[in-house]
Amino acid sequence: MDDSRDALAAAAARMNRALALLEARLDARRAASSEGELFDHDRARLASDLEAERARRRTLEEAASDASHALARAAAAVREALANDFDAPARPLEAEA
Repeated sequence: MDDSRDALAAAAARMNRALALLEARLDARRAASSEGELFDHDRARLASDLEAERARRRTLEEAASDASHALARAAAAVREALANDFDAPARPLEAEA
């Protein structure tokens, strides 16, 4: 009977080692899965942030374009006013009384 007890004890020890190995693998898989979920969450947040920044960039580019056109119109108006002023006949200075 000692042989059968020894065989049973050896089988139980092998079973315990196999279960411990299985639990370790499951723990590793769970950890990798939660890291993957965190990565997916971070990736989604970063994609959202990137899209928001792209929209902000487009808004700023439109504002810069509008400002550039307004400055060009203002510069053209100043040039026209200066050209008209130089083309006008000279006015005599009025004498001070």
